[in-house]
Amino acid sequence: MSEANLLYVDANAFHDVAVKGRRVLLHVPSTGIFDLDEVTGEVLDFVRPRSSVSFDDLQARFLDRGAPNLIADAIEDLKSLGVLRSAPAIPDHGPGISVSEFPLSTIVLNVNTGCNLSCTYCYKEDLTTPSKGDKLSLEKARQGIELLLREGARRERVNVVFFGGEPLTNMPLIRAVTEYAEQRCREEGKSLDLSLTTNATLLTEDIVDYFQAHRFGISISMDGPQAIHDKRRKTIGGKGTYEVVAAKSRMLLARYTARPVGARVTLTAGYSDVAAIHHHLKNEIGFAEVGFAPVTSNPVEVFNLVGDELRAVFEAMKSLGREYVAAAITGENIGFSNMHQLLSDLYEGRRKALPCGAGVGLLAVDHKGDLNLCHRFTGSELPIFGNVESGIAKAELGAFMEKALDRSERGCSTCRIRNLCSGGCYHESYANFSDPHSPVYHYCDLLREWVDFGIEAYLEILQKNPAFLHRHVANRSSEL
Repeated sequence: MSEANLLYVDANAFHDVAVKGRRVLLHVPSTGIFDLDEVTGEVLDFVRPRSSVSFDDLQARFLDRGAPNLIADAIEDLKSLGVLRSAPAIPDHGPGISVSEFPLSTIVLNVNTGCNLSCTYCYKEDLTTPSKGDKLSLEKARQGIELLLREGARRERVNVVFFGGEPLTNMPLIRAVTEYAEQRCREEGKSLDLSLTTNATLLTEDIVDYFQAHRFGISISMDGPQAIHDKRRKTIGGKGTYEVVAAKSRMLLARYTARPVGARVTLTAGYSDVAAIHHHLKNEIGFAEVGFAPVTSNPVEVFNLVGDELRAVFEAMKSLGREYVAAAITGENIGFSNMHQLLSDLYEGRRKALPCGAGVGLLAVDHKGDLNLCHRFTGSELPIFGNVESGIAKAELGAFMEKALDRSERGCSTCRIRNLCSGGCYHESYANFSDPHSPVYHYCDLLREWVDFGIEAYLEILQKNPAFLHRHVANRSSEL
């Protein structure tokens, strides 16, 4: 058989999903979603189990199918998508590029390692009490801003994120850095976005008004109703913090109008009732959005969601996702940020060579002025990548990112969601496997199912109320 008569099948270039009477194809390389007509579906089913197929095979199979032009068109469509190829397919080993430039858009300033709470599941390795905390100096913070402006020179908009510990334990520094960053961005002709995540306990009306004046993006760490929240989010003395957090959050939400305020929920073993938590935080407290972060890599294993309980959490998130879809069809946004993010990825057709912007678009500054891969790694044993004074250690960071881009030794190279997940969170991999480059194998199957669910949700909303996607999903980054 001549090579010219042979087509090779790339089984890793596509994933097809049945969605309420429709067959759709996820084109893995582009993250595009396409409807499969009946004829193309039949051709796909025929070639799927094969590594190669000849034109003679196709002709013999579909000779009596009729409409030869439709068969030919289906074959051409699959060739244009790379499902059928003129040469054998190889696994996706990544872009194979060298990384020498780091166009920062975001700098995370770890303003104090101290925190006034002692949450039982906290991952921060450098955490201590506020009085013993290591605080970032104004000089190092300013150097961090200059690094951001220098490395992000081509960016029209830059982001400064205040983190801790609890960032409000160093509010004087936040005010001083805000003034400096706003002045420098005006001088450089750049837009500036300011944000922080706080446990809310130290919020005052004065602080809220300050955030309003400077349009901070604010996220509150809160784990749900009192019985859940107080089990994990405690004071240093061991008391629950729900009552003060709820009161401060309600004050914030009544007073702050500059931007939507979201809640960030940490799900741990034994406390993972997604629907009840969402209902309380969205409908009873009043947050615009609620996002969930399941714990699977805490050093204290009792907090980790594993096995059946982790699957149950994903099923609960799907259940809440169905409520999200039903509401979206009527034009209502119920504020489930995990669904928002998933739909945004599908709507935009995102192709991620890396799991996140850490190391390329984002770096975190610790109290020493050292540059960390992200805020989760401050105080960890992962090597730093330079300092705000000396700049980015580009050779070392470039080598780290090139290893992250290389999928050749990982299951990611053939995974159908490789361009949506890209291996998962560096810190979660580091905590689980002592290797930030290891994929999050402990829940890869669940992530694949979550994406399939997202495709189904996306198509239903697109069919029944596409205006919702244009209004709430396309503008997600500018709303929050």
